[in-house]
Amino acid sequence: MIRSQFPEAVYRLKPDDEYNFDCHPGVPCFTECCRMLELALTPYDVLRLRKGTGLTSQELNDRYIIEERGEQDMFPKYYLTMIDDGRASCAFVDKNGCQIYEHRPGACRAYPLGRAAVKTRSGELNQHFVLLKETHCKGFAEPCKQTPLSYSKQQGLIAYNNYNDALAALIQHENIRKGLFMPSDEQLRLYTLALYNLDVFRADIVSGAIAVGDYPEEILHDDEALLLFSISWLQEQYFSDPSKSDDINTSVT
Repeated sequence: MIRSQFPEAVYRLKPDDEYNFDCHPGVPCFTECCRMLELALTPYDVLRLRKGTGLTSQELNDRYIIEERGEQDMFPKYYLTMIDDGRASCAFVDKNGCQIYEHRPGACRAYPLGRAAVKTRSGELNQHFVLLKETHCKGFAEPCKQTPLSYSKQQGLIAYNNYNDALAALIQHENIRKGLFMPSDEQLRLYTLALYNLDVFRADIVSGAIAVGDYPEEILHDDEALLLFSISWLQEQYFSDPSKSDDINTSVT
């Protein structure tokens, strides 16, 4: 999710509804959406940022990520650090655009779309979209026709959405929705470790510092596989009865 200071209008869209939008260096406001914002990061965002920067997960956390947990938050939230240049710019943007464009966060890819996905009891995943029209953005004046589905595919959002939907099974678990679960300090530590510090989590598994039982060999060299394993493992740690297929899980991008 991106939160900015600009006035906005939000419109609901069906998956195949058309709208005009494009972003490129020729648009007058190019990179303005990369400033004066709060950019929330998902675990998959952090995984991709590591690839884009070549940093370890610990280095990335130390240099570029802020952890916050409000009084009403069940779990901590993570945001990308903005630089102190008088405009609170993203650390990875310059006059030519995004320096890590191939691995940019999902919220950057999705803009100006918002997405919610609801998994019904029958197992069907329903997607809902909104269009965020900010007055400063000139991309809406571009002639390029988009739909939520085509834009999501074009921006490489499918993988991001898949991992976010998997995470929803944990953070929107039925026990949480019913107020039956409150994480301990140790469970919160494991949440950060397993989702946002994959390098250290993997090392702890290998060394035996954290006992996870049997695990697939691929998690030792495949970050995506490790992230999915981490989500499933945390769910087992938190809930005596892991969520079943007929639970309703919701994710928002």
